[in-house]
Amino acid sequence: MHGAKLYEAHLDSANLERSIEFYENLGFKAAYTIESRKAAFFFLGENKENMLGIWETKDTPIKRSHIAFSVSPDKLRGIIPFLKEKGIGARESFGLSPKEPIVHTWMPAASVYFYDPDGHSLEYIAVLEGEARPYLKPMYLSEWEEIE
Repeated sequence: MHGAKLYEAHLDSANLERSIEFYENLGFKAAYTIESRKAAFFFLGENKENMLGIWETKDTPIKRSHIAFSVSPDKLRGIIPFLKEKGIGARESFGLSPKEPIVHTWMPAASVYFYDPDGHSLEYIAVLEGEARPYLKPMYLSEWEEIE
């Protein structure tokens, strides 16, 4: 349907309490927990714009997923120090070390990647102004800004 937006996503967890602690450490606020089903839900955004569900699945293997959280370009610049302060390491992506955000030139957007305790790939992403340059390989944000 035209105009649709993604509202919610769900991740499996081997340990719900550990996951709640991890996401709360990132600044997410648990909105609702169902102890009997071992599930927790977090609202994201100012007006409950998005929701993340975490489900404990002790008896089945974790199916690892990827989720990206949208932030402003200014906020993205501070994400690597923010994660470090929280004891979370940003990870290499596209062959580039996590010293600064990495630009997807085909969009353009800049990203910082990291993992949650269950190995899910998480990303903070900021859509950038300017024209896409899909013929360029991924690069650091500072390099992108030099050619913009």
